[in-house]
Amino acid sequence: MNNKVVIIGCGNVGMSYAYAIFNQRTYVNELVLIDINKEKVEGEVMDLNHCLAYSPSKINVKLGDYSDCKDAKIVVIAAGANQNVGETRMDLIRKNSSIFESIVTSVMKSGFDGIFLVATNPLDVMTYLTYKYSNLPHNRVLGTGTTLDTARLKYIISDKVGVSPKDINAYVMGEHGDSEFVPWSNANIALKRINSYLTEEDKIKIEEEVRNSAYEIIKKKGATYYGIGMCLVRITNAILGDENVILSVSSYDENNDIYISTPAIVNKNGVKSKIYVPFNESETEKIKNSIKVIKEAIDSL
Repeated sequence: MNNKVVIIGCGNVGMSYAYAIFNQRTYVNELVLIDINKEKVEGEVMDLNHCLAYSPSKINVKLGDYSDCKDAKIVVIAAGANQNVGETRMDLIRKNSSIFESIVTSVMKSGFDGIFLVATNPLDVMTYLTYKYSNLPHNRVLGTGTTLDTARLKYIISDKVGVSPKDINAYVMGEHGDSEFVPWSNANIALKRINSYLTEEDKIKIEEEVRNSAYEIIKKKGATYYGIGMCLVRITNAILGDENVILSVSSYDENNDIYISTPAIVNKNGVKSKIYVPFNESETEKIKNSIKVIKEAIDSL
């Protein structure tokens, strides 16, 4: 089976994703890199090929163009303007919306009939635009959403309570941005409510740390990319392996005509279904606020 993945945008995020693929046993066996800077990508292809002697998987990698998308299983969009120090993800909306129209239109002209996976900020808006520009069924367009925020949450809780992050059942939901939130009423570790491990003060501090993590990393090193690269691989494997795994991806909300993150079942068809989590009164207000923020951002375009 030819599990071809195309990466559009080979900057820090795109190449962190590519390198993470080479370092894990994945279902990907063909990787195509597309970027306006072709000379740089030629170098990236050479560098990745030199990993193959020690990579756990055999992967054919090459520089390509939009025609290569025709038979791709997944097209990952990591292109767009970077978030600078002092900028929010929403500040990127006008810069990246016009870029996406050109990218998605070019991909669809190739005859592409696979799954779009979006990593560009503002994530939920860019995923929505990909859905609109592509005219694909909404289940076959998804964004990384709050998978990275959820990974950060699990790491921080793990560090606090001394339990592996893999055994912490908690999610960040809503917008991948400043209005995201943690529905603590549904969080648990080994079937025990999170309140058995964390105080209210702990939860407030942890949620703030998760929300501000990207700003802190950007301030210290200029950009974030390793974490999202790993998230992209996890989602890629869920799709190509038909895993029916639950991930907090950005998926379509038919009631509000937006993309937003709640836990969802991901398989070979993209998003199989969303999981609707019961919220308490405070959490209900927070998800409504996230919906409002995303809708207003879309309407501004």
